[in-house]
Amino acid sequence: MSMQLSTENGKIDVADQVIAVIAGSAALDCYGLVGMASRKQLKDGIAELLGRENLARGVEVRREGEELHLDLYVIVSYGTKISEVAHNIQSKVKYVLEEVVGIAVDRLNIFVQGVRVIR
Repeated sequence: MSMQLSTENGKIDVADQVIAVIAGSAALDCYGLVGMASRKQLKDGIAELLGRENLARGVEVRREGEELHLDLYVIVSYGTKISEVAHNIQSKVKYVLEEVVGIAVDRLNIFVQGVRVIR
């Protein structure tokens, strides 16, 4: 699916994949985030750390009526306050999508899939 934006010059279609990549890129700028995790956990509950080229695999874009909902699956750094990291991710992603792209996010859920020690 795609989201349609109207401007004075015409209409713009933004694909869900594009929204997912932008959200994932914005999240990676947040302190305490090691990376995005795959939505599907591997065997034994181990989360797969995704590289920059696979950011969209860690973001689920859903539409419920006129509302846009995002689920971000992340891996955080050991020793950081998880609630603060999650709040920072929510703020950053909402800001980037709303102010830079012009897409309002109604709900942004963060799922912490793992914790990694960074040396």
